[in-house]
Amino acid sequence: MLWSDFERFGRMPDPWREFERINRGFSRVAASTSTADFPAVDVWMGTDNAVVTTEIPGIDPREIEISVVGKSVTLRGARKPEELKEGEVYHRRERWSGQFSKTFELPFAIDADKVGAKYVKGVLYVALPRAEADKPRRISVKSE
Repeated sequence: MLWSDFERFGRMPDPWREFERINRGFSRVAASTSTADFPAVDVWMGTDNAVVTTEIPGIDPREIEISVVGKSVTLRGARKPEELKEGEVYHRRERWSGQFSKTFELPFAIDADKVGAKYVKGVLYVALPRAEADKPRRISVKSE
């Protein structure tokens, strides 16, 4: 009886096909979301500085913008899409392209004049020294 009910609708439901359809929908949503999570950054802290690293391959290092205001650091840049030749179309496209901007805050003020950055094999390294005024000071206790 159950099979005859399905036959009236023309075909059996395929749970795997439905799963793939839902997964494709999620993939499209994920690809079109904001770039707030890109690029992912790691931050190492010391007593007098912090080091930020992020993987941003395929970006011209001259087009990376790093700005520092107080305790905040902002990374900006863009990855241009690859140009296709006439008659070519993508078979699969997963690599991200477009502009990004990421801002995060450190627990101390940064000496913007001493910030250093280097770009090696697609990895950006940013050294963020702690501002002198923000460094803890040892207070000597005088005895009488």
